[in-house]
Amino acid sequence: MAVYVAMACWTLPAIATDAAELAPFDLRFRGYSAAEARAFLAMLGDDGRELYLGPQRWLDLAYPALLAAVLIGALRALVRPRWLYVALSLVAVAGMLADYIENLRVAALLTAVGAVSDAMIAAASHATQAKALLTSVVLLAVAAGLARAIWIKWRAR
Repeated sequence: MAVYVAMACWTLPAIATDAAELAPFDLRFRGYSAAEARAFLAMLGDDGRELYLGPQRWLDLAYPALLAAVLIGALRALVRPRWLYVALSLVAVAGMLADYIENLRVAALLTAVGAVSDAMIAAASHATQAKALLTSVVLLAVAAGLARAIWIKWRAR
């Protein structure tokens, strides 16, 4: 939770502020076009770029693994049958891997010398979309499992 709070309350808002309030790549869950990515890169100042490649990158090194561990733990407690738990756990791991791929591709965008290619932007955007989709599937499953557990407990009264 501390890693998430640090990103949500410090690094990502500061990066957005430095980029004239344009959302950082990590928060564009629907992805971004080449024009949107170039606009963000053009508006991002040296301080924002340093923050993105420094503290944000370090926090986002821990966050995907921590999130996957928490989600898998929640799935273990809430999801039956076992095959569904295993399948959703694999989706959580895939979301984690997509987040790490996104991080690498965003770092490449931020450190590119000269023009950033459309292919580089598309690859980063696709990783962002995959991360968002896979993580959302698992979050919805956890929410459904919680709702089911609450319903069962309520009915037992």
